[in-house]
Amino acid sequence: MQTPSPRDDPRAFLRALFDAAVAQALPGPARLADFLPPPPRGRTLVLGAGKAGGSMAAALDSAWPADAPLSGLVVTRYDSVPPAFAAAQARGATRIEVVEAAHPVPDEAGRRAAARILELARGLSADDLVVCLISGGASSLLALPAPGVTFAEKQAINGALLKSGAAIDEMNCVRKHLSAIKGGRLAAACAPARVVTLLVSDVPGDSPSVIGSGPTVPDPTTCADALAVLGRHAIAVPASIRAGLESGTLETPKPGDPVFAGHAVHLVATPQQSLDAAAERARAAGIDAHILSDEIEGESREVAKAHAALARQIARRGQPFARPCVVLSGGETTVTVRNKDGRGGRAGEFLLGCALALQGEPGVWALAADTDGIDGVESNAGAFVTPDTLERAHSLALSGRDHLDRNDAYSFFARLGDLLVTGPTFTNVNDFRAILIQ
Repeated sequence: MQTPSPRDDPRAFLRALFDAAVAQALPGPARLADFLPPPPRGRTLVLGAGKAGGSMAAALDSAWPADAPLSGLVVTRYDSVPPAFAAAQARGATRIEVVEAAHPVPDEAGRRAAARILELARGLSADDLVVCLISGGASSLLALPAPGVTFAEKQAINGALLKSGAAIDEMNCVRKHLSAIKGGRLAAACAPARVVTLLVSDVPGDSPSVIGSGPTVPDPTTCADALAVLGRHAIAVPASIRAGLESGTLETPKPGDPVFAGHAVHLVATPQQSLDAAAERARAAGIDAHILSDEIEGESREVAKAHAALARQIARRGQPFARPCVVLSGGETTVTVRNKDGRGGRAGEFLLGCALALQGEPGVWALAADTDGIDGVESNAGAFVTPDTLERAHSLALSGRDHLDRNDAYSFFARLGDLLVTGPTFTNVNDFRAILIQ
């Protein structure tokens, strides 16, 4: 595939890099087949959740031998089932059922799906195999509270965590301890069956215990860790939940627990692989590509300042990289919500902070987007910054600083016509950022 010239069309060039990153993250049948064991003597049950759940289920249904029994249930985000699989499911031509629920704040559909998944896991034998498909978003989609925790309480705490600026591993630490299915509890329900977990990673470091809050893997975090996260971010919880955490009654299965014996875990797609694919696409177009990291965390607007400073150093002094080049990064930044009426997600907040820090630096273009196609809860994947972003904003009487203060990056870039709208991508390896310096 020919990559657009960065000199002739910088936006199309950056979009091509994003498309390459997403394509690399799609869990197709051939990729899943590399990690699948042979059919067992007993049943094969597929369970799973996440933004890539629909595409993973479709791939597994295709890759599994046609003459081998297969059944199961996977939950994904609304509007995230690949159309061909959805049509086949409507005809009754699929072996795995895929249902939809809300993300990032759990809803009743997610609670019902999680309860059904836990029920399907019970009563298995040592001759049975469970293939668990987990990707980013599973933490919200598998919304089944632990005993003593109400669904409304779990929704409120999850919403507070999302607005607090907590890192993904902190959020998932709390989520695991308030769940009846995450933090290794699904694996416990599947015992004594063998469990093979296939993961699409959306977290810095690719830790299986953090991806989707690790329903089928040991949880190294503790109730004390969850209490520390809640205290650090000043999140109030009901007295009954605090008591459960303080007493340890909400503790999760730990490494070394025999319930995990014989299980296997495989990473099917990772952020680093997607960054490598984008870098390869850039180099094919004759542009040097430099990957900063696939593990960048922190406040989006602060991360933006560091990226902008690097871009200026390259543009003005040719350090540490010569121009023209593109700088790539991934990970999962956070946004501390200060204005509940603001619109936008991590990518938009990063880009608005980047535009303000660049101050119209000539020859610098940027794209930031979420690889699932949804930035926060809006309709866009991300947006673009151009050398004349602030100039065009001024002509429309838009204040970038005001929009940033109001967490309203979506409205800012929408007025400029600079949103990147892709629709659901059916996968998720989290943040993608590309800065082109010409």
